[in-house]
Amino acid sequence: MTRFSDEDRERIRGELIEAGREMFTRHGFDRTRIKDVTEAVEIGTSTFYQFFDSKETLYVAVLKQERDRLIERVDAAVANAETPREEVRTMLETLFDEVRSDPLISRMIVENELQTLLEQLSESERESLTAEPEGEPLGYVDRWVQVASFRFDDPDLVRDAIASLIFTTRSQELLREPGTATDPARVDQALIDTMVDGLFVDRVGEPADGDAE
Repeated sequence: MTRFSDEDRERIRGELIEAGREMFTRHGFDRTRIKDVTEAVEIGTSTFYQFFDSKETLYVAVLKQERDRLIERVDAAVANAETPREEVRTMLETLFDEVRSDPLISRMIVENELQTLLEQLSESERESLTAEPEGEPLGYVDRWVQVASFRFDDPDLVRDAIASLIFTTRSQELLREPGTATDPARVDQALIDTMVDGLFVDRVGEPADGDAE
């Protein structure tokens, strides 16, 4: 067994995750082989198992890294929002952009692949992965349901509704007839407007944009 310094281990693990991200994005989980990833990193297949117990644990590490990056992007985008309503709109716009540009984020949010894989791993495999970060891409929902003008009080219902909305954006290309002139960005904005308006109940005598936490 090859022995690596701590610095080398950190570097190789990072390279495996980045190579895995590229392969999983391009080919999907089922069609990606461990050999494909190790060849990209220029290490032997046997060396792979010094870093990950299986292809599944590598994929979980890739998805968790994507989730951490997504949380950072959503937090940065939402930071300047002044009301819960603005937070919802900004978060949805950010998620739509990310889902359209990153298939892994799409699978993680819509198909819940990360949680599904974590549940399939053994306890030792889960322990071999890095600790769970605080928060998640739809973590703001827990706070929104406490707002008086927010229409729903079940955070799981809201999360599922948002995931369903994102799924709708993914299916647009399949449903759109050839030659249609509809701009996908306009469709996205219409969906976001409808979702935002539907999540809040305007209080008598106050505009919806005046919602307070």
